[in-house]
Amino acid sequence: MFQPSQDDVRRFFCSVAAKRKAGMPLTPIEAQAADWIAEHPEYAADFADAEAAVARSYKVEDGRTNPFLHLSMHLSITEQLSIDQPRGIKPAYEALLARLGSAHEAQHAVMDCLGETIWASQRSGLPPDGAAYLDCVRRRAAR
Repeated sequence: MFQPSQDDVRRFFCSVAAKRKAGMPLTPIEAQAADWIAEHPEYAADFADAEAAVARSYKVEDGRTNPFLHLSMHLSITEQLSIDQPRGIKPAYEALLARLGSAHEAQHAVMDCLGETIWASQRSGLPPDGAAYLDCVRRRAAR
């Protein structure tokens, strides 16, 4: 299983941003990342210098979203949707998309559920609860 380090992830997004800006060819995963980078122009400065990105600390107390974590979650959700894993996430997302009318906003709603699921897993020491995650997305779609 591929397990990139925090530094690897940050360098990946910085590289993709640079390639996108230069109009260079992208691999399929880079193209997905580039699409999400384009959706978040507020993070452009974070991707401009890979070494500064690696050195930077994103603390909750600073009140700023970690752009690398945020975009990594977008990529994770994109992958989940492409393979419908956990089973049922794709139709739940599609119902949420129909309600919200924006793929970006629907992904952010799913991201909130994913974040809650990961937080609960870390707090309990148990594996992530896929059923609870899916239920959260379905509840948001039904609002």
